[in-house]
Amino acid sequence: MTKNLEEHGLFSSVQERINHKAFQNCLFACFLSQEEPKKVIQALKDPSWIEAMQEELLQFKLQEVWTLVEVPNGKRAIGTKWVFRNKKDERGILIKNKARLVAHGYTQEEGIDYDEVFAPVARIEAIRLFLAYASFKDFVVYQMDIKSVFYGKIEEEVYVCQPPGFEDPDFPNRVYKVEKALYRLYQAPKAWYETLSTYLLDNGFQRGKIDKTLFIRRDKCNILLVQVYVDDIIFGSTKKSLCTEFEKMMHKKFQMSSMGELTFFLGLQVKQKEDGIFISQDKYVTEILKKFGFTDVKTTSTPMETQSLCSKMQMVKM
Repeated sequence: MTKNLEEHGLFSSVQERINHKAFQNCLFACFLSQEEPKKVIQALKDPSWIEAMQEELLQFKLQEVWTLVEVPNGKRAIGTKWVFRNKKDERGILIKNKARLVAHGYTQEEGIDYDEVFAPVARIEAIRLFLAYASFKDFVVYQMDIKSVFYGKIEEEVYVCQPPGFEDPDFPNRVYKVEKALYRLYQAPKAWYETLSTYLLDNGFQRGKIDKTLFIRRDKCNILLVQVYVDDIIFGSTKKSLCTEFEKMMHKKFQMSSMGELTFFLGLQVKQKEDGIFISQDKYVTEILKKFGFTDVKTTSTPMETQSLCSKMQMVKM
């Protein structure tokens, strides 16, 4: 499409009006499915979602998540289902069709399918403190996304059904024995956190004494900070080479994608400038207004009258 625009002399005029990167993102979005399917039958009719599901199962194979086996006597298999989401950037532009295979964790029984399940999760206050410290120390914050996160090793014996639409034609009655935790298994967050934290601690990081999702690595006078929120990681350092080294270290262990400088995280829109880091929640507010049908209402600087009837009556009495 870009080539055709260039041949007709239109591409240069378009560039004069809009940012080149935004234009490329819009073109890319044209090849993605704009709607999230409600059922797997709908997704299997769309090449974009089929590709997304195949990508998810490829990660399962690369990470050796499970093994196809016969159902052992006295054991039951937990159901699985597909969850489809359109991932958008901070401007609301569609950037990816994401298909996630999740387990029916609600059918698990405590003491049989799982025991301890607690895992720490970063609070929004911790993210704000992280950004405040980065602004104070004047360093750039970066973001990375782990493609397949809940792949921590599990100790329990768990079996799941084959993914809907991707059953093995030769062994349709077999199930998968889970070696590493899947999404929505009760033990999944704990297994992932232990896997990630162990890897970071083994590579010279220290865990925060108060916030257990914050990891710190010191190099003489410099410091590298890493904040973890499930499958999203933000990091920054007073020395740029430490960030580069951290990215290489993570790529050795996990399937990840580097997302460059932090611009959007947990509903926060982040702008990193020379004079500081600015955060807002414009996108979140817009979504809330749209959800409750307030996008077309009249705006006002004050949500109520400056002088209500009650206050006027009180003034008359006085």
